[in-house]
Amino acid sequence: MAPDQQAVTRLLKQWGEGDKQALDQLMPLVYDQLRSLAGRCLASGRPEQTLRATALVNEAYVRLVHSDLTFNDRVHFFAVAARLLRHILVDHARGLHRQKRGAGAEKLTLDEAVLVSPETPSSILDLDEALSRLAELDKRKADVIELLFFGGLTYDEVAAALEISAATVHRELRMAKAWLHKELAAT
Repeated sequence: MAPDQQAVTRLLKQWGEGDKQALDQLMPLVYDQLRSLAGRCLASGRPEQTLRATALVNEAYVRLVHSDLTFNDRVHFFAVAARLLRHILVDHARGLHRQKRGAGAEKLTLDEAVLVSPETPSSILDLDEALSRLAELDKRKADVIELLFFGGLTYDEVAAALEISAATVHRELRMAKAWLHKELAAT
C-alpha cells in the first residue's frame, strides 16, 4: 500500500475513534480524489445539469462527517463515498423533475425546438432505476457498477471491497454493462 493510502487508512481509524483532528488531516488527502470522482459522475450527465463537482463533494463531505459510520480502510471509505455520490445525484435529479419545477418538461431553445429529436440521453434517474432493478436481481453486479462508476475504484479495490477476485470483477462488469445497456435502451 502506498504511503498516502496508509495515511488515509490510519486517519480514518483515528477519526473513527473520536479524534476530530484526524478528520482535518484526512480531508486534504481525500478531497482531490472525491472531486475527481464527482467530476467523472457529472461528466456523463445531461447538459442542463446544474450541480457542480465542488458542490457535490461538499454535500458528500457534510454527510460523511455527520454519519455514524466507522470506516475500515481507504477502500471502504471510497465505497461509501461512491454510494453517497450516487444518492446525492439522484436526489438532485429528482428535485429538478418535481411538479413545481416543470414536471420533467424538457427545456429547449428556439433552435432546438425546430430540430426536435425523439431521442433524449439517459438521465441519472434512469440509471438509478436500472441499477436498483439490477440490485434486486444481482446485488454484486450492481455494487461493481456503483463502485467503478460512482466510486472510481480500481478493479483490485473493488475486488477487495467485495471480497472477490479481479477476474470476477471483470466478468461481473461485462454482464452488468450488457444488462444495463438492454434496460436503458428499453426506456
